[in-house]
Amino acid sequence: MRRFAEACEAIAATTKKLQKIAIVAGYLNSRSVDEAAISSVFLSGKPFPAWEETTLQVGGTLLWRIVAELSAKSESDLTAAYRKTGDLGAVAAEVLPEHAGEGVSLLEVSNLFRQIASARGPAAKTALVRDLLSRATPLETKYIIKIMTGDLRIGLKESLVEDAIAQASGAPFSRVQRANMLLGDIGETFRLAVEHKLNEAKMRMFHAIGFMLASPVDSPEEGLSYFADATVEDKYDGIRAQAHVADGEVKFFSRTRDEITESFPELPDALSGLPDVILDGEIVAWQYSSELAGSPEVVDAPLSESAEAKAPNLGRARPFSILQQRLGRKKVSEKVLRSAPVAYLAFDILYARGDLLIDCPLRERAQILDKILSAPRGEHRPARGKSSPQGSLGFDEPRPTTFTAAVIRAPTFRASSPDELETLFAAAQARGNEGLMIKDLSSPYQPGKRGKSWLKMKRELATLDVVVTAVEYGHGKRVGVLSDYTFAVWNGDQLVNIGKAYSGLTDAEITEMTKWFLDHTIEDQGFRRTVEAKIVLEVAFNNMMKSNRHDSGYALRFPRIIRLRPDKSPQEADTIERVREIFERQGSATNP
Repeated sequence: MRRFAEACEAIAATTKKLQKIAIVAGYLNSRSVDEAAISSVFLSGKPFPAWEETTLQVGGTLLWRIVAELSAKSESDLTAAYRKTGDLGAVAAEVLPEHAGEGVSLLEVSNLFRQIASARGPAAKTALVRDLLSRATPLETKYIIKIMTGDLRIGLKESLVEDAIAQASGAPFSRVQRANMLLGDIGETFRLAVEHKLNEAKMRMFHAIGFMLASPVDSPEEGLSYFADATVEDKYDGIRAQAHVADGEVKFFSRTRDEITESFPELPDALSGLPDVILDGEIVAWQYSSELAGSPEVVDAPLSESAEAKAPNLGRARPFSILQQRLGRKKVSEKVLRSAPVAYLAFDILYARGDLLIDCPLRERAQILDKILSAPRGEHRPARGKSSPQGSLGFDEPRPTTFTAAVIRAPTFRASSPDELETLFAAAQARGNEGLMIKDLSSPYQPGKRGKSWLKMKRELATLDVVVTAVEYGHGKRVGVLSDYTFAVWNGDQLVNIGKAYSGLTDAEITEMTKWFLDHTIEDQGFRRTVEAKIVLEVAFNNMMKSNRHDSGYALRFPRIIRLRPDKSPQEADTIERVREIFERQGSATNP
């Protein structure tokens, strides 16, 4: 583990990507295959391969207490160290005493991570973590904690680790990247690369592939300026979700690649019976129309002129606030199923019947999606009762105890002029949707990439996705709850504060978030707490100004919270470049 930690220090010490890649490649080549495979996972900032559902379930508060105990330092000493470094791992390296032992091996750390993950209850986990950290050297502890918290902060993205594996093994980078995407295990990818067996990598179902992302556009003219052949869809205000179907089993994954199937227990049944597929789509709170009731569970509106005519007959999306009732629940009550029915609107297909389709153009993927969704279901289809599959969702009749839902082929439209796109935009908003998605029919599916092949057109006050870094207790009726949130955007790999807001969330949400923040406090300053940077908010504001009040150099005027964004990881929050873009656009709008 000492060699791993020293390599991380060297990686962190340079800002040059090629040098980082060279350091990682040299380190991997210096270790055994087992050590290098484990290191590849750790260097990606994770304790376990991405495809696994295993988690440590160890929070910052527990780690803080153990570091305090092992260091015998006072709370004020630890707080001072944290204020200086802003990183719990770095605090541990600074305050923990050196000892005579040789530290711990990489294989020991990996095995203990497994034991910690399987341990039940805080006492058992605390004992294992204390044992690990008490035997590790301060430098080793620094990176053990960083891996445990998923916050390596050495300027090393997983794509750079893939590049280093390619360099270490002599394999082409594209093949390494493809294998890691299919397997969801960069350690296994390393093994295949050094054994020259990357061609053996097969798609691992029930492991989320990166989602293709869209870039914002401000006008219909811009929306049609990047490519000649466009298809248009409504932009729904729901949860982006990848659906994996294999051998009758169905699982849904969010954009953060977390499994969310339990929050939507009626949806798997609507997809079971399909062949092995991976779909991309949106889970939305859905008002089923009377015309939908009694129709097949898969409702297809393929690429055609009839799509616009079909759209109103499919029902309509309901506000995101209704969908929020479903998020994060391990058990969904009958009351919630009744009050917040959902649908899955499928708009893309990434894999079908053993074939990876992401390199196919969207036009071809759309045809495959239409064909699969409209075909009769397979042998894995569970038996149904005699009642209509959608009849239980009618709003004019009592709901039975069994709830079903639909998978709907998201309607697609065509627009060849800004006026036509404007008409579609107005129709989408009239249906209660956010705006439009404009997609290049010739484009491949690019996992994790944001380019100009997919565009999103919305019109609203400027908003930012931000990460909560600190919280404060409220006043008046909010005394006793943490309701005032300081939030930040990314400047490189550092979070820089840009504002503070206290309005926008419901009392129930604030109560729930208070419990979370108390459990994930890094530093208790009395009235104020610094917290683990894991909660993403969407905030709106009237305008933006330059200011020395925050370390971002900007401040938001009248910021308010639009909503929690549990579907986004902290890494997906906006950047200082996006802040500058909004500021400059604001200036050009007010000073023509």
